[in-house]
Amino acid sequence: MAQRRRLRPNRMSIMRCLLTCAFVTAATLALLTVHVLPSFKAPSYSGAKKLSKRWDVSKKELRWTQELAPPQLSKFIAFSRSRKISQLGSSDRVTSAEFQKLWKPPPSRGFVPCVAPGSSYSSPGESRGYFLVHANGGLNQMKAGISDMVVVARLINATLVIPKLDKNSFWQDKSKFADVFDEEHFIASLVNDVKIVKKLPPEFAKAKRAVKYFTSWSSVEYYQGEIYQLWDDHQVIRAAKSDARLANNNLPPEIQKLRCRTFFEALRFAPPIEALGKLLVDRMKSIGPYIALHLRYEKDMLAFSGCTYGLSQQESDELAAIRENITHWKVKEIDPSEQRARGYCPLTPKEVGLFLSSLGYPSNTPIYIAAGEIYGGQAHMADLESHFPILMSKEILASEEELRPFSMHASQMAALDYIVSVESDVFVPSYSGNMARAVEGHRRFLGHRKTIIPDRKMLVHLFDKVDQGLLSEGDKLSDKITEIHRRRQGSPRKRKGPISGTKGRDRFRSEEVFYENPLPDCLCQLSSSDL
Repeated sequence: MAQRRRLRPNRMSIMRCLLTCAFVTAATLALLTVHVLPSFKAPSYSGAKKLSKRWDVSKKELRWTQELAPPQLSKFIAFSRSRKISQLGSSDRVTSAEFQKLWKPPPSRGFVPCVAPGSSYSSPGESRGYFLVHANGGLNQMKAGISDMVVVARLINATLVIPKLDKNSFWQDKSKFADVFDEEHFIASLVNDVKIVKKLPPEFAKAKRAVKYFTSWSSVEYYQGEIYQLWDDHQVIRAAKSDARLANNNLPPEIQKLRCRTFFEALRFAPPIEALGKLLVDRMKSIGPYIALHLRYEKDMLAFSGCTYGLSQQESDELAAIRENITHWKVKEIDPSEQRARGYCPLTPKEVGLFLSSLGYPSNTPIYIAAGEIYGGQAHMADLESHFPILMSKEILASEEELRPFSMHASQMAALDYIVSVESDVFVPSYSGNMARAVEGHRRFLGHRKTIIPDRKMLVHLFDKVDQGLLSEGDKLSDKITEIHRRRQGSPRKRKGPISGTKGRDRFRSEEVFYENPLPDCLCQLSSSDL
């Protein structure tokens, strides 16, 4: 990841002048971009408010010049543009047809969101009691779980208390619901679906309650039968976990629509997050079309998956120790070579660079790194940066002042990455985790924006051939990778069911996650006369 370089003391005076000139130039260019070049205008993010010339992001007014380009971004843009010009070769110049191929989204075939309730849909009935939810996992796992728990609250005629977020996960984030999501919008947008209160009324604090671990991938009948009966003896029901507690498929249409209304519309991020997220999108768009790369090469992911390819023995031992010490991670002994060969490991930064180059993206392509701290830092990012030197991040795009309110909260920082990823021209995840699935589903919901899903198993096979000298980088490798991914770019298709031959819990586990692809439940195809 690009990092700011420290200036030598004896050059400070000269560099101050140069930075001042660069800043003014960048601000002027940004103004021209916003007001003169409509092709670089960022699309509006769902729910994001428009920024005025004096926008309040962290309860402090920011100057218009700050909004356009914080000092470190001005410096980076000046550096990257000069580097782009100096490195620009014939391979970096693309024709109009090649440009369209790289950036044009797949045809949406007329699919649009259709999540409004039907005429027979009724308002929530009389409440039987209060429903407490403890969401678990990272941001996107919690978001999916909360969406399912909204459905459960309706199925059991409960009043939902604003969920509590996970404070005991790997990230140790103490954020409350209202710190991450727009609480007022959440309550108001679901007023016709389920009753929601911010807190459990004091008189119910000592009421008899049932603490329940709901069965994973359950049906409507499970909740309306076994769980609903708990009201006979309890006034409060608490869901100890929220993830994957509702089946992906074979649920009533109105239930599926409610899941989409909650996940894609009601769970809007808190206004300060939305504001800064929109600002980051605008700054990325001012540079040009960009790829959002969800580079899942962080310590927790590598420790959990047991993936150590390209790491030192010391790094591998550190990750194994982390996995051993986290009690709720059940699998301790993992064969890293087998994991990688089966496509279960995130692509390394080096592999991502080779992948994107093979798809035809030139080295002057701006890439936004949607991730936390990359494990190993610059030592592991160098190979990616050698392919694509214009690597941006929220830490580069935002000033320290702008980022400060969110910087100590992993969920809030992840929400910023989510916004920039959803609004990117192309989204590429290096691993199919919770954020990758959530962003892919959101981009499908908003019009099937271009999302390239790497076939990690096939890529590892090809990259190993390159390492062994059996295949060289160039046209042959590029043709193979391009062909493999020709149908993996986010075009409309129905959600995949279970893998043939799987049984029991493995059958549910093999299904495509509901929020990863909301078609057909929440997307309808317009007739030719409507287009």
